[in-house]
Amino acid sequence: MKVLKRFLAACLFALAPAAAVAEELPQLRAAMLASGTVNWEISTIKTHELDRTNGFELKVQDYADNGATRVAFEGGEADTVVADWIWVANQRASGKDYVFIPYSRAVGGLVVKDDSGIEALPELAGKKIGIAGGPLDKSWLILRAYAKQQHGMDLAAETEQVFGAPPLIFKSALSGETAGAINFWHFLAKMQTKGMRELISVSDAAAALKLDPDTPLLGYVLKGEYAAAHPDIVKGLYTASRTAKDLLRDDDEVWEGLRDQMNAGNDSEFIALRDGYRAGIPSGKPIDEAAADRFLRLMANLGGAELVGKATSLPSGLFLRLE
Repeated sequence: MKVLKRFLAACLFALAPAAAVAEELPQLRAAMLASGTVNWEISTIKTHELDRTNGFELKVQDYADNGATRVAFEGGEADTVVADWIWVANQRASGKDYVFIPYSRAVGGLVVKDDSGIEALPELAGKKIGIAGGPLDKSWLILRAYAKQQHGMDLAAETEQVFGAPPLIFKSALSGETAGAINFWHFLAKMQTKGMRELISVSDAAAALKLDPDTPLLGYVLKGEYAAAHPDIVKGLYTASRTAKDLLRDDDEVWEGLRDQMNAGNDSEFIALRDGYRAGIPSGKPIDEAAADRFLRLMANLGGAELVGKATSLPSGLFLRLE
């Protein structure tokens, strides 16, 4: 028994330095949407210890909705949050020194039933469109601008809009209650495995409007003072995120470990979600700030101060340079 005790004590002593090193890693507190697709990247980072490899420990705090994650971030309960850069521009223009690291350029589109016979936006005139995210949804605003430019159509005036939560828009479109639907990309991926097709993608609409479809809409948001005080952690987050994306883009096997949290009903949905995520991975090239400025001005024109606040042009320093 004494020999066993000495052996166990020796093992604990040998493990102590490693434990101490782990404890010494600085933590980056991330407020995340519990059901968000960002968790696929976060899980990949944690599973492969990409945070530790890059000199920090990612400490994830789950929240029920995006509003709660932003409250936690603004209140100092978290160091980073995932949000769209239009919101960051709004906050920055109001005097808050928030900065943005690209995460995803995944955007949605407008889908109709395969057998609907609808081949172009004007054919939706007089019909119902289901829209997730409300009247200020960025995809809806871009498609409105596209319809005006390409077809001379006022999509808001010439259709009936039904706004609702993504699951509701999902169900109402599949049941035929609406003729078309604009939803978050991962819901659209599932919808296209259930007898619906894309009429127009937001990426194609953005390109037609001379915007840059490669501009990532979503990103990790940090406070400028935090980024200045912890440059190594911020660089580590960027590197961990890019490495996780490389794995998710190139290695099908990595996705098998994510199946349980993807909420895919079958293999077709699983593949659609995987491929949709991959399509949204940013190129890694520097953001075209002139294109981003054009995008923001369009959002300001269509969404007004309720969407962009005082940010009628791109605030300087919004996109954090890490290269």
